[in-house]
Amino acid sequence: MFSPAAMPIRCAAATAAVAAVRPRAAASVRPCLSPAASYTTKPKPAPRPSQLLKLAAARCSAPRAAPRAVATPCPSSVTARLISSTRSTRTAASTANSSSSAPASAANAADTLTWNRFLALRKTRRRLSLLCSIAAAIASTAVGLNVLLANDIDSLGAQTLGLDPIIVMGLGTVACGCVGWLLGPAIGDGLFRIAYRRIGRQIVEKEKQFFQRIKKFRVDPTQSSLNNPVPDFYGEKIGSVADYRRWLKDQRAFNLKTSGMPRGGAGAVALGKRARRVSKITGGR
Repeated sequence: MFSPAAMPIRCAAATAAVAAVRPRAAASVRPCLSPAASYTTKPKPAPRPSQLLKLAAARCSAPRAAPRAVATPCPSSVTARLISSTRSTRTAASTANSSSSAPASAANAADTLTWNRFLALRKTRRRLSLLCSIAAAIASTAVGLNVLLANDIDSLGAQTLGLDPIIVMGLGTVACGCVGWLLGPAIGDGLFRIAYRRIGRQIVEKEKQFFQRIKKFRVDPTQSSLNNPVPDFYGEKIGSVADYRRWLKDQRAFNLKTSGMPRGGAGAVALGKRARRVSKITGGR
């Protein structure tokens, strides 16, 4: 029924079926013996794991090292540094602004024209005009005298007018000096405008306001006399605000002397003060 050639095939199939059902028992099953084939009973060696698997197992089994601590700055220290740098920047900017604004403020203060400075400049301009008048008179007298002597004008004038040549020479010299004296204020005013050209417009505006005040508060010159002269009718002696207040008092005193009643702008101011004083006294009662 069973041939010797088919016996090994059946034994091998039975062994494979048993190994599939019970893998652990596959090594203990004895193969069928047949005269045609011989089998060994030694078990097959287990396959060795590869090097990659060994390395992966070693890495997994090795204890993990603690992560290195990265030196990160503290948030509070960073904030403090930012605040300090911002403050230093603001301080430097404010210092630069103050240093740049200091010359500008000094220049603005120098260009601002106050009443005291305006009145002082009026006095300076008047003195400069006086000096220029003296210098121009001397120069024109010298030039005119040389011209008169060089052209023999004294003899021509004596023949024409019938006067002595010395008198003609004297009159010509005086005329030349007067011309220089009259030209002096114009020269001085021109020099003054050149020196103070930055505040020229302010000076013109202050001049208008000042003369309006003088015109309003000065006295009537028709009421003057030898015993009561007009006190500085044009306000040329005013050199400061205190001088202006003194000038107002002089105008008020002049009006009181002439008619016994204050008149004009100064009189109106005096009457207003008197009315306020009386109202305070009556209101207090």
